Amino acid sequence: MSLVAIGINHKTATVDLREKVAFAPDKIHEAMRSLAQETASGEAVIVSTCNRTELYCNTQDVARVVSWLEQYHSLSHDEVAPCLYEFQGQKAVQHLMRVASGLDSLVLGEPQILGQVKQAFVKAKESGTVAMTMDRLFQNTFSVAKKVRTETEIGTAAVSVAFAAVSMAKHIFSSLATTKALLIGAGETIELVARHLKENGVASMVVANRTLSRAEAMCEEFGAQAITLEQIPDFLPKADIVISSTASPLPILGKGMVEKALKQRRHQPMLLVDIAVPRDIEAEVADLDAAYLYTVDDLQSIVEQNMASRREAAEQAELIAEEQSLQFMEWVRSLESVDSIREYRTHCMDIKDELLERAINRLGQGADAEEVMRELANRLTNRLIHAPTQALTVASRHGDLNALGQLRTALGLDKD
Repeated sequence: MSLVAIGINHKTATVDLREKVAFAPDKIHEAMRSLAQETASGEAVIVSTCNRTELYCNTQDVARVVSWLEQYHSLSHDEVAPCLYEFQGQKAVQHLMRVASGLDSLVLGEPQILGQVKQAFVKAKESGTVAMTMDRLFQNTFSVAKKVRTETEIGTAAVSVAFAAVSMAKHIFSSLATTKALLIGAGETIELVARHLKENGVASMVVANRTLSRAEAMCEEFGAQAITLEQIPDFLPKADIVISSTASPLPILGKGMVEKALKQRRHQPMLLVDIAVPRDIEAEVADLDAAYLYTVDDLQSIVEQNMASRREAAEQAELIAEEQSLQFMEWVRSLESVDSIREYRTHCMDIKDELLERAINRLGQGADAEEVMRELANRLTNRLIHAPTQALTVASRHGDLNALGQLRTALGLDKD
């Protein structure tokens, strides 16, 4: 039995190739069952995200698994092989634990990958491709990821501008449950901001964009309201949080517009975060009472400090993953020892049954009982000590004192 992890990720392959080896959600069950058939154990889990595709198997034939991946996606060996990485045994276990803990992610410590690994495991169980070893491996991995989150600071510090903006909002308002957010723009950064705001329980969101249809497409996912840029003055007084990221060459929010909105709010605090370059919000807005304006430079310094903090936490997390992977392999070896004991006992019982049947037959033919018993004892002893005697001879001949000592202990020759 050998645990194997084979895959590609953002470090080893281009987006184009990652797209080609990704597994469609509606085909993943079929793919896992197909892969499991290529392994003697029938165990397989596929983790497929935008940044990685990884195959976790319990197999001795790695080349067969690689060939399966190439054939499944109709790709050549030369196209896939240079981008693949492979881990076996304890290294495979440690790799999975690192992945689930966010240590191998594009953004160090990001939490989404754990949910994706859990989802892959659930689909594998639904597909019937998980047995005792894989089940124990993934359950242990989830425990390790939780341990990393609770015992290190790897997930507490914002390491993206979007996340830093939302963290700033949480710091100022303590809770987002009663706050309303106005997001200006509908690009990737604002979409990520919206996702973070929703995950942190913001009361409501409005998305303003030059093209209304673009804003509506994004709002559908987050349950937000879409408006045009021209409607901003009507919605600005209701906004506790304003986060803007557009490609506009001129400011969208001027000092006068914000000042008017603050008067309507009776000077309740308003957080404004300008992620755009060039700026979407006039710098003079910072001079207004109750207006807290932060720029992308302010957030970037937070991100850089937090990345340094995460790297320190990652060192602790790496030690946890290594330690836990070694413990898992001890459990695997204990299974192997159980199998060895069972196999050895079966082997000895087979010898006993064979010689006993021979002795009974001889007694039935009228042979002397004492002679039969002596022959049985001698034959049984010789058959049982044959393999240990050979092993002792080989160890002595090669001067392997370590092996010789282990054999003597196992045979009960060296007693305390």
